Amino acid sequence: MTDLSRIVRRFCLSLLLASGLLASLPASAQVTVTFWSQEFGENFPHAFFQLRGTPQAGGAPVDAYYGFTAKAISPAILWGTVAGRIDRPTPGYVRKSNAHFSAVVTDAQYNALLALVREWDDKMGDGDYNLNRRNCVHFIAEAMRRAGLQVVEEKKLMKKPRSFTQSIAAMNVGRVAVIEQDAREYLAGLPPLAVAPAPGAAGALAPAR
Repeated sequence: MTDLSRIVRRFCLSLLLASGLLASLPASAQVTVTFWSQEFGENFPHAFFQLRGTPQAGGAPVDAYYGFTAKAISPAILWGTVAGRIDRPTPGYVRKSNAHFSAVVTDAQYNALLALVREWDDKMGDGDYNLNRRNCVHFIAEAMRRAGLQVVEEKKLMKKPRSFTQSIAAMNVGRVAVIEQDAREYLAGLPPLAVAPAPGAAGALAPAR
């Protein structure tokens, strides 16, 4: 065997060992927030976000969707403030929606997003819904801020979930992963969730049903 052959052989063995070592290491646990919209929903356009992953502190994985909407869809929403509620999109609703972009969040940001859900929940916080000042787009705008993103609320976009979400992705190039896929394509490509070994997971709300 020539010296060159020995060098190549050792290099290949090193690569194989390194690959095996990397494969044996546990994946870094972290939660990803993904922003979605459904431009032509059953009632009107809607925006919501998904929390998926395992907190770095460890514990059970989370895969849950949150939005904000009026409790009753009626002409009253055109006239002023009405009762609102946290919306938990069903799997069937999600399948008709589009994923626009995602961002990995720290445990502190993850907890801030859960706090946002509680704050806008009519059972725990302020559930007022206003089409012009406090709708589903305003809800995800605040979620984006708590995820550490730059957010500008252009008035003309605050009733246009898709356009607003895409405008925020454009402001945060390098900080977000652009997806722009329909639900079936995006969800089919997601890896399975793994439970992190570390104890003391950050508190999570119940996953969507």
